[in-house]
Amino acid sequence: MSLGADRSYKMKLRDVENAFKYRRIPYPKRSVELIALLAISCTFFLFMHTNKLNSRLKEMEVKLQPSEFSALGLTSNHVSGHDAGKHDDINTLHGTYQYLKSTGQMSSLNVRDLNNTRKAQMELVFFNRVPKVGSQTFMELLRRLSERNNFQFHRDAVQKVETIRLAEDQQQEMAEVISELPEPSVFIKHVCFTNFTKFNLPKPIYLNVVRDPVERVISWFYYVRAPWYFVERKAAFPDLPLPHPAWLKKDFETCVLSGDQECTYTQGVTVEGIGDHRRQSLFFCGHDYECTPFNTVGALEKAKFAVEQQYAVVGVLEDLNTTLSVLEKYVPRFFEGVRDIYATSAEYLTKINKNNFKPPVSESVKDIVRRNFTNEIEFYQFCRQRLHKQYLAAHLPQRIITDSAHQPGLGGN
Repeated sequence: MSLGADRSYKMKLRDVENAFKYRRIPYPKRSVELIALLAISCTFFLFMHTNKLNSRLKEMEVKLQPSEFSALGLTSNHVSGHDAGKHDDINTLHGTYQYLKSTGQMSSLNVRDLNNTRKAQMELVFFNRVPKVGSQTFMELLRRLSERNNFQFHRDAVQKVETIRLAEDQQQEMAEVISELPEPSVFIKHVCFTNFTKFNLPKPIYLNVVRDPVERVISWFYYVRAPWYFVERKAAFPDLPLPHPAWLKKDFETCVLSGDQECTYTQGVTVEGIGDHRRQSLFFCGHDYECTPFNTVGALEKAKFAVEQQYAVVGVLEDLNTTLSVLEKYVPRFFEGVRDIYATSAEYLTKINKNNFKPPVSESVKDIVRRNFTNEIEFYQFCRQRLHKQYLAAHLPQRIITDSAHQPGLGGN
C-alpha cells in the first residue's frame, strides 16, 4: 500500500472512531423514567436512614451520658479546683455548682429547704402537666412506677376543648374530686396551678416539667400540624372540622419572618385556651387573670413564687437525667426506681409522641423569637437552677458543702 493510501485509510478509521465516540446513544423513555425513579427512591431511603441514625445517636447519648455527679469532677474526697468566679454557664449543673461555690452560698444549701414534699398533707401527686415538655414520657414512667411502687394512676380524659384556666367554682370541684382519690395516687391533667388549701382541702405533692420556651413553641407549631395528630383527634371527636390545607403547609421560619399573627409573640397580649402555647409560666402562675398576658413581670414573679413554695419538683426536659435523680431523691414514695425503668426502656420512651414531621429551625429565627420571650426564658432558667440546687443538695456530701463555703475568698462564715 502506498504512503498516500495508508494516510487516507488512517484518516477514515479515525473518523469512524470519532463518530462512535461522540454518537449519542438514545435510551428508551421508560428507561429514563426508571432511572429517575431509582434515583428518587435512593435519595428517600438515604434520608430515612440518616434520620434513623440520628435517632440512634441521640438514644446512645442518653444511655452513655456520664452521671451528673461525675461530670462535676467531684467525689466524697474532692472538690473541683476551678478558681472562684470562673464558673461555667449558670444554667448548667456544673455552672450552678461553681456559682454557688464562688458566691459562698454552698453553706445554705440543704435538702430540707428545697424539699416541698414534706409540706404535702396527703399521699397524692398532682402533675398539672405543661404541653410539649415530654409529659407523655413522664406519664408512661408514672404508669410503670404505679405497678412497681403500688400506687394508683389516674389521668384526665382527652377533651374536645382543653380548658386550662378555670373559674373558682370549677377549681374547687376539680380539687374535691382529686382529693377523694384513694391514697397513694397520681392524678395528671393539663391545667393551671390550683391551690387546694384555698378550698380547705389537703395539699397534694405538686409536680411539673418545663422546657426551653422557644423549642417548646416550635414543637407545638409542628405537633398540631402532624397528620397523626388529626387522625387521633378525628377518631375521638368525629365532628371536628379539618383545618385548611394552607394552614397545614405553613412552616415556622416563614411564619416568623413574614410577621404572621400566629408567630408574632407580642408582650402583654392575651389569648385564652391551650392554643396560646407560648405561656409556659401560666401553668404555674395560676387561674387569675393577671397570669394571662404574655411575657409580663407580674406573671413571671407569681409563677416563680409557686415553684419555690408549692412544687416538690419541677423537672427540665433538657436535664432529663438530673430530673430523674431529683425525683427519686425528693419524692421516693412514687419515684423509687425511676432511673432503672428509664435506663431499660430509653429506646421506647424517647420515641413517645416524637414528631418526625418537624424540620430543623435556624438559630437566627430562634433568636428573633427569643427577643420576645425574655420573661418566659427567665422563668425557665429559674426552674433549671432550682433543679440543679436540689440535685447538689441531695448528692454532694455535707462535708464538701461545708468546706466549699469556708474556702478563702468565698465568704462562708
